Amino acid sequence: MPRYTAPVRDMQFLLHDVLTIENYDNLPGFSDASRDVVDQILETGAKFAEEVLFPLNKIGDEQGCVRNSDATVKTPDGFKEAYDQLVESEWLSLSADPQYGGQGLPNVVNVASNEMQSSANMAFSMYPGLTHGAYQALLAGGSEEQKQTYVTRMVNGGWSGTMNLTEPQCGTDLGLIKTKAVPQEDGSYKITGQKIWISGGEQDLTENIIHLVLARIEGAPEGIKGISLFVVPKYMVKEDGSLGDRNGMTCGGLEEKMGIHGNATCVMNYDGATGWLVGEENKGMRTMFVMMNEARLGVGLQGLAQSEIAYQNAADFARDRVQGRALSGPAAPEKPADPIIVHPDVRRMLMDSRAFNEGARAFLYWTALHGDLLHKSEDEKVKEKAGDYMALMTPVLKAFLTDRGFKSCNESLQLHGGIGYTKEMGVEQYVRDARIALIYEGTNGIQALDLVGRKLAADGGRAIFSFFREMDDFLGENESNEALSLYTKGLKDARDRLDEGTNWLMKNGLSNFDNAAAASTDYLNLFGLTAIAYMWAKMAKVALEKKAAGETDPYYDTKLKTATYYVERLLPETAAHLAKMQAGSESMMALEADAF
Repeated sequence: MPRYTAPVRDMQFLLHDVLTIENYDNLPGFSDASRDVVDQILETGAKFAEEVLFPLNKIGDEQGCVRNSDATVKTPDGFKEAYDQLVESEWLSLSADPQYGGQGLPNVVNVASNEMQSSANMAFSMYPGLTHGAYQALLAGGSEEQKQTYVTRMVNGGWSGTMNLTEPQCGTDLGLIKTKAVPQEDGSYKITGQKIWISGGEQDLTENIIHLVLARIEGAPEGIKGISLFVVPKYMVKEDGSLGDRNGMTCGGLEEKMGIHGNATCVMNYDGATGWLVGEENKGMRTMFVMMNEARLGVGLQGLAQSEIAYQNAADFARDRVQGRALSGPAAPEKPADPIIVHPDVRRMLMDSRAFNEGARAFLYWTALHGDLLHKSEDEKVKEKAGDYMALMTPVLKAFLTDRGFKSCNESLQLHGGIGYTKEMGVEQYVRDARIALIYEGTNGIQALDLVGRKLAADGGRAIFSFFREMDDFLGENESNEALSLYTKGLKDARDRLDEGTNWLMKNGLSNFDNAAAASTDYLNLFGLTAIAYMWAKMAKVALEKKAAGETDPYYDTKLKTATYYVERLLPETAAHLAKMQAGSESMMALEADAF
């Protein structure tokens, strides 16, 4: 049977020792995030994830969601009770703005909590995750009345939120949206159209669902420039905050999906539903991008989270399953065969996953900390750099972590052999659940195009050059540190390849856009591998310092061994990605379409 143990020790190492979040106690929220408070949050969050959410993961997968005859939706058994516990324990409000009922703690702490919940039950965690993104969008673009009406009740968990973008005829190309909005005399709009693949569009967890809907006002410009954003509640809200009549929308059906069965993925039909404009007319994408970027970071987290739980169960199986003998001689002569963990290729799969998981966690938390600095720091230079990093790293985190996370889940299944392909061990669910993360919130190919087509060139390349300077500063500061030299040399080699790839794009991508597009996925992988190499160098430095100070915790030795594996076995992939980039687009585009 599968199990999940939250990686609390690794989270503590990152938050306290690598990111040293206590050093930011002069900023709002950080002053309340003492080591003791953070550790209590992590330990309590681990217990909730392990004991409440994880036991429901298999139930949710087997039962799925059910659309009732009245178009309401029943979530799997136990989900409602677990959600009520989530609300009662105030997990939803952990990092939310105190002005609207939140606790105001740093979001980087909230990210750690979210990772545990997503590992334990990815489908369940999507309900509060999307609510968080929805109220962030309202905070960014909504009126004060909308914030007071909706955000306060979303923060406390009584109401949930969704994002309504996709329609049957358009996914990525949102300029093709047909849902229309007709203005009314009272300032509201009547929303009519159909949206598909709406996660949590209907459910029985909350008393109201607040839909953020993209639509086109009559007479608006064609394409993306004519899209507006509307807040459309499931139930109308009276002046005193109580709920009124059901709005003009229904769940027209549930999608039958490969995975995340416990999350209701709905077809939403809007038939003259009442909605209110969020922000300015025809500027809806600007506000929706706030939610989309929140969601993309959350999806990157899902890639890590599923990789972590798959790895844990693969490691358990490898220690227990006996098969064959170690080539160097019997490791367990008293047994009829050795545990398969003695075999190098089994170790390869486990170490690939472990090195990815710990590096990706550091990369995600490091980026989340910059998000906190963007919103909380009063230093304009710090805010500028943080904003640059959030924009630059978002497509990398979304795509790289989900690609590699899915690969890790796949290899965890492979390690189990034939029994991994059955439902008995549970690992096949992680493969199915993880697979969607490469697709939704913008496919990974789209993320790569966004990275090379928009994020690199923004503000004259300010973000990427800032990242190069930061790595160079780290390398310069540690140039004489012999104990760290393996990791700094690996980082230097990867950094130079990323620099070479960036320059190649600037030279060849502008003269032939196909070159940029053909190179985009390899560039994103090169970027992700390099960023995680930087994280591993930072973690190795701290581990070495701890050992030099007399710390005897074996955790630090394990960390250094994993760092060495990453540098020697995974980081060399940067050379291959650079070579593929520099091959250009000619061979990729050579075949006529009819030849495929």
